[in-house]
Amino acid sequence: MPAPLLLVTEVPVTGENLPEAVRTWRAHAPEAALYEGAEASTVLELTPLDSLSELDAATAGWETLTKALSPLADGDVRRQVLRFVDAPRPVEGLLPDTPYVQLRHVEVKLPVLEEYLTWREDTIFDIVRTSPNVEGFLAYHSLLSTEPGIMFVSGFSVDPAEYAKPFQSERYAEIAKYAHSKFVTESGLYTRVYKRVPR
Repeated sequence: MPAPLLLVTEVPVTGENLPEAVRTWRAHAPEAALYEGAEASTVLELTPLDSLSELDAATAGWETLTKALSPLADGDVRRQVLRFVDAPRPVEGLLPDTPYVQLRHVEVKLPVLEEYLTWREDTIFDIVRTSPNVEGFLAYHSLLSTEPGIMFVSGFSVDPAEYAKPFQSERYAEIAKYAHSKFVTESGLYTRVYKRVPR
């Protein structure tokens, strides 16, 4: 069962520094759920939380880690807290236990948010539930973030190109077209794939 909150921390690094950044991060956080970007040079940590009171403990040591990463970084630390909402493809643990995760972000216009939440059940979530390569799919909403909106955390084990096929179908194209015209802001939409870093 996913935790009520998810702390998402990401640092972009210069391409040649990615392996060293991953090693540095892992040395500072041996048990963390850590990922490296499969499409971009970035390192990602996903930290489940039971409550906001755990933030202090979750970020303990971050000053030391930030100093160690800073010579390798290509930007600043990006951090946000998300609130768990739904699990159209549930997972046994706190996060998908898969070699890959994809973050799928969408910012929905507030006046149509409730309509969107109902609409996605028979559209986006139906595709997720019927896609055998989607092993876990968790829906969150921003709680503390400069990037407002909905975040889906999708777990999979196959090659990313194979995983992406249901989201490249004609049916999904129609769903996306309708979502763009009805619900979604233009600036708040992206998908990013990450590969898990072994502990």
